[in-house]
Amino acid sequence: MRKWSITNRWLLSTLGVTVILMLTIVFVSSKAIRDYYYDTAYMTIYSRARSQSINTFFSQYLDAPDDVFSARAGEFIENFTEQSLMEVWVIDRNGNVVATSTGFSVENEIYPDYQAALNSNTGTATWIGETSTGEAIMAVTVLLPSKQGHAVRYIISLQDLNTQHRVFTAIIAVVCTIAVGLVALSGLFFIRSIVKPVKKINETAKRIAAGDFSARLEPHRYNDEIGELVTTFNRMAKEIGEADKLKNDFISTVSHELRTPLTAIKGWGETILELHDSDPNMTKKGLEVIIDESSRLSRMVEDLLDFSRMQSGRMTLRLEKIDVLAELDETVFVFKERALREGVELTYNAPELPAPMMGDPNRIRQVFVNILDNALKYTKQGDKILVTAEILPRRLKILITDTGCGIPPEALPHVKEKFFKANVSVRGSGIGLAVSDEIVRLHKGSLNIGSVLNEGTTVEIILPIDTSPPLNERTSEDEK
Repeated sequence: MRKWSITNRWLLSTLGVTVILMLTIVFVSSKAIRDYYYDTAYMTIYSRARSQSINTFFSQYLDAPDDVFSARAGEFIENFTEQSLMEVWVIDRNGNVVATSTGFSVENEIYPDYQAALNSNTGTATWIGETSTGEAIMAVTVLLPSKQGHAVRYIISLQDLNTQHRVFTAIIAVVCTIAVGLVALSGLFFIRSIVKPVKKINETAKRIAAGDFSARLEPHRYNDEIGELVTTFNRMAKEIGEADKLKNDFISTVSHELRTPLTAIKGWGETILELHDSDPNMTKKGLEVIIDESSRLSRMVEDLLDFSRMQSGRMTLRLEKIDVLAELDETVFVFKERALREGVELTYNAPELPAPMMGDPNRIRQVFVNILDNALKYTKQGDKILVTAEILPRRLKILITDTGCGIPPEALPHVKEKFFKANVSVRGSGIGLAVSDEIVRLHKGSLNIGSVLNEGTTVEIILPIDTSPPLNERTSEDEK
């Protein structure tokens, strides 16, 4: 398929229309000027030709002999005062020119306007044409009242008018040509100001498509839509580069995270196979490691599946009436043993009251597991983790605070982004917080993170709960 550039399409459309418009202007203007000149010449002749003084002058001699009429015609010509403007002839009843204002005799011939006047009801006719010498003229013939063929013919030369007409037409044509040239130059400059950046954008996009995520566009000189596009394109390229880096880091991290438990499972499986039940304690320890690492792999796979569902908008909740604090109690109980093994003090403080809400218990527990798992991963032996819960009007606030390494200030705004890891040396896929934030959002709650580097991190979870008293309690209070 033939490629049509923006410039070619502009030349074909806008400039083509402009050229057609200018040609139309030249044609219409030329015709209007010509018509104006010819109308002016015609009115000048016609005003003389229809003068009543002509009829008065010849009225007594229309039936006279031809020589008397000819003599009278000579007197009419001598008294004609506008010989510099036009030429006048007197024609007798036989169609012969008997007198002319130029004084030169005229060969008798058929004059179109004279013949037309003879056949006309008005006795007047006009003819525009050229003489035998090639001179352009306008002639008006007026029959005298005798109705015998006597006539006066007025002739005006159109040479000067045609010359002026051509000059004005040429001037208009030159002006229109200059206008088309200016439109073409300004249009080409404007089109190039668009085409050139678009070509650069296209070239840079090809480089990015080829894997060069460092490619950038130079800032546009104008603060217009192209400049905004360049800025947006550079921002997009930056985000693509960052996303590609996060993707590579994620693949590297997940590969490492998968390799570690798989290596442990394979190693202990081979060890147990070689023991042949000769060391029950070692076999038990190996099976415990295999189970723990399998659970770790299972959680990682679930996180990946949840992240995939979150990205495609397919993450759904199975809502039912639950007690959020009961789910938190069970999660903390599970993590107490792990915290004890890792030498971390885990303290739990929550009211002994139910916190009912419509929620997905598995998803809510998944949020608590992710937050506590992160807290343990980013703390070392001797650190502390404090889990507190507070029931507020129609809300439950849960705080999980640790005294671990904390998060750098520049990394804090990004910790809930997909694939982001503030500390790449700590195991993890970098999607747990993103998934947790989405689950809390689907429950119409909020998840906020605050941290001070080298001092610790606090995660705040706010969930909507139903704090109205049960029906039996409300009934009892009403009875009182």
